[in-house]
Amino acid sequence: MRRRLLPLALSLLLANAAHADEGMWMPSQLPGIAQQMKAAGFKGNPRELSELARAPMNAIVKVGGASGAFVSDQGLVLTNHHVAFGVIQYNSKPGRDLIRDGYIAADRSAELPANPDYRVLVTTGFDRVTDRILADAKGKRGRAYYDAVDGATKAVVAECEREAGYRCSVANMYYGTDFYLVRQLELRDVRLVYAPPNAIGNYGGEVDNFMWPRHAGDFTLLRAYVGKDGKPADYSPDNVPFVPPSHLQVSTQDFREGDYAMLAGYPGVTFRHRMASEFANQVEWQLPSRVALYHRMIDTIEGTAAKDEAARVAYASQLRSLKNSLKRAQGELDGLRRSDAVRVRREDEQAMYAWLDQQPDAATTRADISAAQAVLDRATAVRERDQLLGAIVAQTQLLKSAVTLQRLAHERSRPDAERERGYQQRDETLIAGQLRQVQRRYAPHVEKALLAELVGQYQALPAPQHVAEFDAVFGAASQLQQKLDALYAGTKLDAESERLNAMQADRATLAASGDTLLQAAATLLPAILRLEDENKASSGELLRLRPAYMRALIGFRKSQGRAVYPDANSTLRVSYGRVSALDPRDGVHYTPLTTVQGIVEKHTGTDPFDAPQTLRDAIAKSDFGNTAEPSLGTQTVDFLTNLDTTGGNSGSAVMDARGRLIGLNFDSNWEAVSASWMFDPRYKRAIHVDLRYLRWLLAKVYPAPHLLKEMNLPAE
Repeated sequence: MRRRLLPLALSLLLANAAHADEGMWMPSQLPGIAQQMKAAGFKGNPRELSELARAPMNAIVKVGGASGAFVSDQGLVLTNHHVAFGVIQYNSKPGRDLIRDGYIAADRSAELPANPDYRVLVTTGFDRVTDRILADAKGKRGRAYYDAVDGATKAVVAECEREAGYRCSVANMYYGTDFYLVRQLELRDVRLVYAPPNAIGNYGGEVDNFMWPRHAGDFTLLRAYVGKDGKPADYSPDNVPFVPPSHLQVSTQDFREGDYAMLAGYPGVTFRHRMASEFANQVEWQLPSRVALYHRMIDTIEGTAAKDEAARVAYASQLRSLKNSLKRAQGELDGLRRSDAVRVRREDEQAMYAWLDQQPDAATTRADISAAQAVLDRATAVRERDQLLGAIVAQTQLLKSAVTLQRLAHERSRPDAERERGYQQRDETLIAGQLRQVQRRYAPHVEKALLAELVGQYQALPAPQHVAEFDAVFGAASQLQQKLDALYAGTKLDAESERLNAMQADRATLAASGDTLLQAAATLLPAILRLEDENKASSGELLRLRPAYMRALIGFRKSQGRAVYPDANSTLRVSYGRVSALDPRDGVHYTPLTTVQGIVEKHTGTDPFDAPQTLRDAIAKSDFGNTAEPSLGTQTVDFLTNLDTTGGNSGSAVMDARGRLIGLNFDSNWEAVSASWMFDPRYKRAIHVDLRYLRWLLAKVYPAPHLLKEMNLPAE
């Protein structure tokens, strides 16, 4: 009996606590929760936050797949060091290691161009288009439903992008229930302005990743440029800084535990409104298998590149991404188990069904939910195969390029409106940018070793999960190394000119190519398309059926007096809460602020705790001036809040009660990595760079007085 009472108490705690501090809210929802925001300490008008064309929302940008904000009227963008890591790596080479040494552009002419596919996106429109997207889907099922939604989406996007310089997309809210057209100004010329040394930006490395206390200065300053006409343009030395519609002012005020905090950014994906069976699959299979897969990829890359400096530089960004993903997956698994997420979600779902059974449309809704579950069950049968085949292409450089080239030629044979998203005319500039940078992230012996590992795992799967085309390219296990040697000996795709020339070729030309990787990609493409078609049929059914589950869930939550925000999907969201301490387990209490003394305490002289001598000398001088925290008498570094965040929120602006910038989000604590699936208020914390630390570094340690002046900040 006792064991039963404790889980029930936990369920009640989670249900009752999921209010003020939980929620990745669409700006348009904020007026509806204005009372809660005011009670938490917000001093502004929540209605003003709902308008994307007004400050501060029009200063929040999407940067390199994550988040950032304008911090000057000359296009200066603040984001994380790890978000801009690819830009730093792109400008590094043996003998010029900007990852290790950092970079400060003395003036505009010294600012370095980012990799060609790097973007800053400014959201200028967010409009409901549900009726247009679903108009032709009524009465259809499966692949037909998918195609109807896909076709309508492409038409809406094409119409939106008639004005040059804009990137548009359609966001799916509440799993097919609602759709919004997102309009974003696409800034294509982005340059590196200021990056601290890696031993500051990534202090603690993977050891400290997702951990508290933290002492990382995880920030970088970039600048967005446009043509002289003020419109987005590719890189040119003649371009001028972009003048944003507004920018955030970095605060010069102190803050402390309990103070209001608010975050705005672009969280990637959450799954909190998924079915209970999906929670079980995540905990029982997906996360354990992902952890094992990432471990093996990391070990393979590190082992192969260990004695090759050029290869280590080339794979630095990919390795960092894999290690972050590994630690995140392990933390998510541990957290979901700690919160007993499978049981809690199952009991919440059962309560929803009990409510649903009292509603007039219960039978129809139940039928749709059962049909959705059947689709999910079919996918379970091939989940190992699909995970490995995806990694074989996605985690490579040259093979991925070959597949991209063959796919692009295939798609070009159709009208642009019928092409697959990602391969339309609107996407070709991005594809070219990706192809240009391949050789900076590639070493043949590393890619072959990685493929040997991944393909070897695929070959060990049961025969029913094998795909004939993949077997034809890679052969049997005993032939694998010989096949890989031949594939990479007979390709010229390691040359940028060859890749860009192939991008212009038609299907017939590529089919006649003697390049071994292009031939392999031609063999694989029919299988990739066939598996994609199967997935689209399943996705179409889920797109049709999931709204029944969501309507039931929203109705159930509404009956409890709870508003429901949509799961995150890389659209602009706002979270609010407070600067908060953490008590992660019995007898352990974490204060919400760390200081530079922690840097010295952790310093060992070896990576990842090798604090630069310049930094240690500055700490020893204790010359902190107006950036010190008065209550501590020293310089702060990072701080904790209970803000609701997930992946993609890296680089999100953290603001005080009056909208002034006080921090830069960069991580979550280990206990809360599982928040992408379940928000547990006992453990959920977000980790931010205290911008007083940024100000001190720019003023006293790695000086950039011209940037402080540009941000209207004191240099002392």
